[in-house]
Amino acid sequence: MNFEGKNILVVGGSSGIGLSLVKMLNANYATVYVISRSEPDNLPVGVKHLQTDITATLDAITGFLPDALHGLVYSVGSINLKPFNRLTEADFLNDYRINVLGAARIIQQSLKQLKNAGSASVVLISSVAAQTGMPYHASIAAAKGAVEGIALSLAAELSVSQIRVNVVAPSLTNTPLAQNLLNTPEKREASAKRHPLAKYGQPEDISNAISFLLSDDSNWITGQVIGIDGGLGKLKTI
Repeated sequence: MNFEGKNILVVGGSSGIGLSLVKMLNANYATVYVISRSEPDNLPVGVKHLQTDITATLDAITGFLPDALHGLVYSVGSINLKPFNRLTEADFLNDYRINVLGAARIIQQSLKQLKNAGSASVVLISSVAAQTGMPYHASIAAAKGAVEGIALSLAAELSVSQIRVNVVAPSLTNTPLAQNLLNTPEKREASAKRHPLAKYGQPEDISNAISFLLSDDSNWITGQVIGIDGGLGKLKTI
């Protein structure tokens, strides 16, 4: 895929899936803009970076974005796994604020630039847990379910402006966010066995799919939730 001449914004592009995507887009000639809370030291040369908290003030973003934005990826999330009786109101509100409101705010902030591109693609990240019942996932599943809901609504509303909106829904992926779930050989083996393909995800598994949804190769795809989950969300093999 060639992204030459395309401006792509990746929110949360300093680690994990986001960083993998940034490197992939940069290698394929995109002009990449990254927003993250921390100042990364591993971004490819030429990538433009803004350090800010997307859930706080968005004032700095106005002067950071180009006039036209061909793609936007919201790669910010949380993993909050607790028994239901231990979840607090603050847990639910924090997961919603990070996963849903953060996405909504940056899309609103970038809408003019997305429309200016003439044809643009927005990709949000959900979770296999949004549509597959899993214990201890009540708060994050609720938030990711809302991500899927807002994406479908926006796909319909923004289609008139030739802005496509899609979602990828990964299962457990080997990122810093999931390090506590994969930090021993026993945990890694157990996690792999839960998936029909007998392995957990790598960042490139997800960023490859996102890259496709950003590219012109997917220009007739919108309003879709695509599971990138090793089969966990749909298959029962035992």
